[in-house]
Amino acid sequence: MATPDTRKDRTGTQAIQRCAALLRLITTFNRNGMRLVDLYSNAGLTRPTAHRLLQALVAEGFVRQDDRSKRYFLGSLTYEMGVAAAAPYTYDLRDTCVPYLRQVADATGDTVFLTVRSGLDGVCIARAEGAFPIKVFVLDVGRRRPLNIGGGAAAILSALPDDEIRRICLANKERTERDYPRYDWDELQRRIARAREQGYLENEVLEVESVRSIAVPILDPHGRPLGAVSISALSSRLRGQALADKVGELQRAVRAIEAKLREHVAED
Repeated sequence: MATPDTRKDRTGTQAIQRCAALLRLITTFNRNGMRLVDLYSNAGLTRPTAHRLLQALVAEGFVRQDDRSKRYFLGSLTYEMGVAAAAPYTYDLRDTCVPYLRQVADATGDTVFLTVRSGLDGVCIARAEGAFPIKVFVLDVGRRRPLNIGGGAAAILSALPDDEIRRICLANKERTERDYPRYDWDELQRRIARAREQGYLENEVLEVESVRSIAVPILDPHGRPLGAVSISALSSRLRGQALADKVGELQRAVRAIEAKLREHVAED
């Protein structure tokens, strides 16, 4: 028989889970913000419940609401907590990679991304824009997607054991099928197999037609994936010799990043 304390515990846990779901959604779409209707429908909540939780998050500084558009964005407290809580090695990785992202963007003219794993998701933590006039902004910094979606995330998967890949994809199955109707598990397996043979991953961007990405995983000294560097561009810019040249730029950058990280480990 449930006691008042256990009922309170269940209610408190449910509230935390719902707040976490709202924060994940806002994080994913923070660049443009999210409307209340989109938040409660995507989180599977009623409008009153979502509104009540959002107002509590706003009051505590986790979320802010734009006065004009009424859209919700991450608040300053989430940034402060992220800075305090992030693993130092993740910040070493980002800081180490940023100059190389810039080099690749300058050399290729394309947009370059750094993606890391966060549980079952891939998260973009840095981006550099090239000079080519048609920009391909597949990811905003801070955006989360399932780890089986996107070139950089799939490159991370390619460096994981097969049983771990299956576990991740199975755990992400429901939301992947809901949010990415063009996703194909068999095709992902083929891309991962090719990536292991050729040293880089090629990917068709699901959210945008006629856009492709190429990615190379960043490995630690033990061969475990720390993240991936990727290029997203119009499909016509990732063919033939242009493709080979850009793969070379990515691979050289990743080798240099891995060497820098080994130096950091040796110094520690």
